[in-house]
Amino acid sequence: MNRNAEGIAAERVSATFLQSHGLKLLETNYRCRFGEIDLVMRDGNATVFVEVRLRSNADFGGAGMSITPHKQQKLVRAAEHYLLSHSSTSCRFDAVLMDKVSTQHIEWIRNAFDA
Repeated sequence: MNRNAEGIAAERVSATFLQSHGLKLLETNYRCRFGEIDLVMRDGNATVFVEVRLRSNADFGGAGMSITPHKQQKLVRAAEHYLLSHSSTSCRFDAVLMDKVSTQHIEWIRNAFDA
């Protein structure tokens, strides 16, 4: 499986996993001029912006370390753009980290970083 196909599969598995935990999928791969958000979900009244990271090799810190401050800033700006046209009382940024495309290999971090 090539990297792009693995990424798409990781996003699908992540969406299914989060839905099984009560979140509602609103949008996949939201794109704007500021960047892309892998999954936009709803958890109660909160809009949840989810970054999915698949890293099979932890030599450079693994999946979690790949969400750099620069990447976080891009996610925040894309989320702000999304919220301009969608009403929400609150939002948060979650991360789904995987070392294999499998629900047994998911680490879900709620409130992974602040806006």
